[in-house]
Amino acid sequence: MVRSGKRFTTLAGIALAAGLVIGGLTAGSGAASAAASCGGSGAVSSLNGTLADGATYEIQCPAGAWNGTLYLYSHGYVIPGAANPAVDAGDPVTQAWMLAHGYALAGSSYATTGWAIEQALPDQISTLNTFDQTYGQPKTTVAWGHSLGGIITAGLIQDYPSRFDAALPMCGVLSGGVATWNIALDGAFAFQKLIDPSIQIVDITNPTANLDNAEAAVAAAQQTAAGRARLALVAALADTPGWFTPLSPEPAASDYTAQEQNQYLWDTEVTFPFIFAFRADLEAKAGGNPSWNTGVNYFSDLSKSADASEVKALYQAAGLSLGQDVQTLNSSKRITADPRAVAWLARNIAFDGDISVPVLTMHTTGDGLVVPENEQAYRAVVDRAGNGALLRQIFVDRAGHCAFTPAETITAVQTLENRLSTGQWHVPGPAAMNAEAAALGPQYNIYEVGTKVVPTSAAFTSYTPARYLRPFDLPFRP
Repeated sequence: MVRSGKRFTTLAGIALAAGLVIGGLTAGSGAASAAASCGGSGAVSSLNGTLADGATYEIQCPAGAWNGTLYLYSHGYVIPGAANPAVDAGDPVTQAWMLAHGYALAGSSYATTGWAIEQALPDQISTLNTFDQTYGQPKTTVAWGHSLGGIITAGLIQDYPSRFDAALPMCGVLSGGVATWNIALDGAFAFQKLIDPSIQIVDITNPTANLDNAEAAVAAAQQTAAGRARLALVAALADTPGWFTPLSPEPAASDYTAQEQNQYLWDTEVTFPFIFAFRADLEAKAGGNPSWNTGVNYFSDLSKSADASEVKALYQAAGLSLGQDVQTLNSSKRITADPRAVAWLARNIAFDGDISVPVLTMHTTGDGLVVPENEQAYRAVVDRAGNGALLRQIFVDRAGHCAFTPAETITAVQTLENRLSTGQWHVPGPAAMNAEAAALGPQYNIYEVGTKVVPTSAAFTSYTPARYLRPFDLPFRP
């Protein structure tokens, strides 16, 4: 399904690049032909081609000497049926820095769009094989990626541990596929039971019409105090933050009106297409519905939500009974999953914490599409598996999905490279990391706002995400 319109054009950009795109600052392009050695040709060289399943790939070698390290980039979600080019970096400014510092870059398009993990994992390995056959095996191979590319990055090091030396998942779906779509179901379930019972939340037959109906219903709900309170409850069951616009100040902790308005923007601008339309693509791939809410206690989940205080305040202001609405959810007929579809989604992919290489994750604190609680989920399974010493997590104090500056991304790369070169983690505190980012210079401390590129200081921060609201570890029991 492909929708037209400004909002979906914007969403496509968020999902595919999953980072900022800085216009006018791009890496140089060299001749698109393979060479016996990577780098040293005097110009950046590119190699493009097609894999056996139809996915395309892109490989770039630096103009100067290659330092022996290859970064394999996994791109984010592409709207089903939309254009799907190969991508080897999240933004052209970071890409140019990487090439200028001797790194080789590679990435594939994946053979399909949507929840493309089943194809992405082997396609990325095939891209690595192409690099090896063309230029020789790198001394060091690092997996990195944004958003859906973050879960693919973590999946690559779990399923193909011998092929990688380190990983940098950014704004990644690190709770895994089953938990991610289960928590999406919780919000959709609350929306259906409390706001619009006509909405389909699984087995969606007409994604376009279903999304149109949801958007009309959410717009109507936003016009009343009761509707806004219930939308806040919908948001709370997914831990959606009350902060939407990058570079804007975060609403005060007690400014519940502003927080709900920001959650409304997450719903209407980003989240609803996934839960009310793109789920149909997921179910088609899985061969059925892979999500369930049998056994979920919504009183318990709300009590653990980062948004619980907001919901209580807005319900009180609206004169509604929060207990009655949550009891409505608890007493409503539940959704059951197709076990075969659950098994498919767990393969594509869920995490067992069995990592064998250093992993550095990075997330914005105000991410409402892939909430930062994903990092708690990943940390929990890695720690449980006894591999916590290999994992470090850093956070950027900013709203937005994957809303990083090039300087922040490069600083993360440098932190991971230091771990590889020394064998020990040295992750500076936020102030030191912000200073490292600033030292890169003004050309990297930038962010795109609309059509303008604006100076933007690094915003690394100390942050502990709340507990992920749904079980996220293997095995799953629908």
